[in-house]
Amino acid sequence: MPRTVHVLALASALCSAGATIFIQQGLRGSGPYTGVWINLVVGTIGLWAGVLLTGGIGRLSAAGVAFFVLAGLIGTVAGRLLRFVAIEKVGASIAAALINLHPLVSTSLAILLLGERITAPILAGTVVILLGTTLLSVGGRRIGFRPWQLALPVLSATCFGVVAVLRKLGLSEMGAVLGSAINVTTALVVFTAFLLASDHREALACRGRSLVYFVAAGVAENAAVFLNVVALSVGTVSVVAPLYGTAPIFVLFLSFFFLRGVETLSGRLVLGTLLIVLGVYLITALSGR
Repeated sequence: MPRTVHVLALASALCSAGATIFIQQGLRGSGPYTGVWINLVVGTIGLWAGVLLTGGIGRLSAAGVAFFVLAGLIGTVAGRLLRFVAIEKVGASIAAALINLHPLVSTSLAILLLGERITAPILAGTVVILLGTTLLSVGGRRIGFRPWQLALPVLSATCFGVVAVLRKLGLSEMGAVLGSAINVTTALVVFTAFLLASDHREALACRGRSLVYFVAAGVAENAAVFLNVVALSVGTVSVVAPLYGTAPIFVLFLSFFFLRGVETLSGRLVLGTLLIVLGVYLITALSGR
């Protein structure tokens, strides 16, 4: 069983990295609004199919629905939109590294709101993450983006960190598949309404290679979420989270082969990414020891 957990968690990280690469390719011919909308459509179809295959809607809880609706607004609308824009502005590798900070956000919230204690691994992990982020910021001047644009993936990570707490609360009220379906459906309805109200109707249309890439990104991202949930159901967070946190390394590897001419991989970018992954590992795997 331990090997199964490792395989599931690493497969989840690989799918997440693949989604990042597909998003970067799709953004070459279309905008982030279109990419997010297609991503949500794919997720909604897939998750409701999952609900039907797992026995239907079943028991509903008002509190559970409320938590997952809120999670849809914060994590799925704001978090994913910021992720797409971040990939467009700073590139896939840097965006993936900084979005990977969401466990730090979750841990900080647990300390501030739930009274959990600060441990040496948390402090060490935070310092290492800050070093990695500084390297990315300095390297960004050479790659061609402004340092303030690093706030985009950091804000995305913040949304994902907050939503992790909301989903945990929601899971105490209802199942993961139904809750996730409510989550992404809320996001799709709200984001579609936003596009229509803000006169961005053109974002609802996409064709050619961008459509293929965005659909592939939606499939890969939702597969990553599913595999991560399955891994957590058979293993512990302290094992799954660090392995899932290796996604930025997979992004670096895939970028070398699939984003040549689109993204430049510098030594500082690689080192900064590895430091952030190490910092997240210290926080998620060792913080309870």
